[in-house]
Amino acid sequence: MQSWSTDDGETVYVSETDGVKGSKGPFLAAYESPDFERRYGWFCTNCESVDNAMDAMGRIKCNQCGNFRKPTEWDAAHE
Repeated sequence: MQSWSTDDGETVYVSETDGVKGSKGPFLAAYESPDFERRYGWFCTNCESVDNAMDAMGRIKCNQCGNFRKPTEWDAAHE
């Protein structure tokens, strides 16, 4: 586990084992406390940022570097 300070001065705790693959590097789960009870969001390992967004289909996009995770649920109707 590593801790990280956000731009707002908050500390988040990043799991080194709970993550998903991204186009430029993994996204790791970030939590509000060291006991990993409340999820904060995702930590982009490519640019070391928590400034990212996830949509309803599971896509994650880092707003800093463009690292991207494909949707977890996809079919031709989503195009």
